[in-house]
Amino acid sequence: MARSENRSVVLIALTGNLLIAVSKFVAAALTGSSAMLSEGVHSLADTANELLMLYGLKRAQAPADVAHPFGHGREVYFWSFIVALLIFAVGAGVSFYEGVQRLLVPHTVDHVLTNYIVLGVSFVFEGISWGAALRRLRRSKGERGYLEAMRRSKDPTVFTVLLEDSAALTGLLVAAIGITLAAVTGYSQYDAAASLVIAAILCVTSFFLARETKALLIGEPAHSHVQASLLEIASRDGAVAHANGVVTAQLGPDHVLAALSAEFEDALTTPQIEACVERLETAFKSAHPEIVAVFVKPQTKSVWASRRAALEDGEQ
Repeated sequence: MARSENRSVVLIALTGNLLIAVSKFVAAALTGSSAMLSEGVHSLADTANELLMLYGLKRAQAPADVAHPFGHGREVYFWSFIVALLIFAVGAGVSFYEGVQRLLVPHTVDHVLTNYIVLGVSFVFEGISWGAALRRLRRSKGERGYLEAMRRSKDPTVFTVLLEDSAALTGLLVAAIGITLAAVTGYSQYDAAASLVIAAILCVTSFFLARETKALLIGEPAHSHVQASLLEIASRDGAVAHANGVVTAQLGPDHVLAALSAEFEDALTTPQIEACVERLETAFKSAHPEIVAVFVKPQTKSVWASRRAALEDGEQ
């Protein structure tokens, strides 16, 4: 269900951005507005970004194989990172270039009403897409704030669309202000300055997305409640003398690798330990279907504690 909802959010954004891009380019050609041209490039880049995210979502569901024994979940993270780079390279880059060019070579802004109509229509479409992404994030964030929910999310598709649309809505307001000032004062430099502000907005958005998706791409642990649940399940098994700890790695929005350190009862035979490992794997995957692989390491509590302390010292 969550995967289907995320895909719907991306499809809504894709449809809206494609229609918006066409209208903005037509308006830019008719009016000569630098800010409108920058907005058109921005929407075109967003359209390409949604296509890449759809591709990433599809690739992430490919089954595990010999080359990828834990599945392809990180395809989503890779393509989301590419999206962040495209926002910077294409959206911000072109907007900055266009703004500088129009500052150096001023160009009158004509047919201001056309710009306003296109900006208004664009604001409606972007608002619909933004609202869909916001509702999806609201349902999944729980008690956390929106920013914390985005930073802790293991699925970048929804917050990528939300941030893209937030940047787009802000950019539309900036473009409207620049066009209005240029029309009222007769100085087209205001329109060019709006392009530079739009470029700055896209740079900030790109930086945030790149930072969050980079962390996911390199490797983050699963949510703490998943780790606590796995420890509780292991502790309830009679063959486990002590569940020392669990290490997890998020391999995709719904792909988790889990490694459990456990001290078994001394009297157990090897077949009994093997049977316990099978029970734990079955119980883990039953409670958390996103777990794609489980490794259990027989280990004393003292050894686990010393190695865990060494890892924590390395973080300091």
